[in-house]
Amino acid sequence: MYTFVFLWTPALSPNDEEIPHGFIFATFMLASMLGSSLASRLMARSSPRVESYMQIVFVISSVSLMLPIITNFLVAPSKVKGGRISFAGCLQLLGFCTFEACVGIFWPSIMKMRSQYIPEEARSTIMNFFRIPLNIFVCIVLYNVNAFPITVMFGMCSIFLFVASILQRRLMAISDKPSMY
Repeated sequence: MYTFVFLWTPALSPNDEEIPHGFIFATFMLASMLGSSLASRLMARSSPRVESYMQIVFVISSVSLMLPIITNFLVAPSKVKGGRISFAGCLQLLGFCTFEACVGIFWPSIMKMRSQYIPEEARSTIMNFFRIPLNIFVCIVLYNVNAFPITVMFGMCSIFLFVASILQRRLMAISDKPSMY
């Protein structure tokens, strides 16, 4: 998510197209709100479990962040500087809105899983411990953002989200096993 925040603008306007930043940001927030609303409905039910539907959310997120790579290969880039948002930009915007909806599902769902798996007395310490490498990683990526093409950056994010779906599946398998203690 942190990397996406810095990459969506250059992805949608590679030739300095005039894009409506305010409208796009508002659309992202609407998509996130809709995702959050969907998460509350999913969590209100006993089935499916959070661990189950989060696998799907991570896969959808991964695919949606692959759109800049796919459109880069399938849609010819515009040679004109400026102008309006391109067709490829519109497709990417649709994918980015899907990603934001998945982010909206992610936050309430991850909070529920944290409350299930991390004891309350140690939760803040454990979460802050994991924020250190996350912030270091984000700083390294942002420092080197010009060293890699934007497609490589989105590809890395997509791969990480796919790995997250695999790990989510593993968590579900572990949580289904009866405890020996």
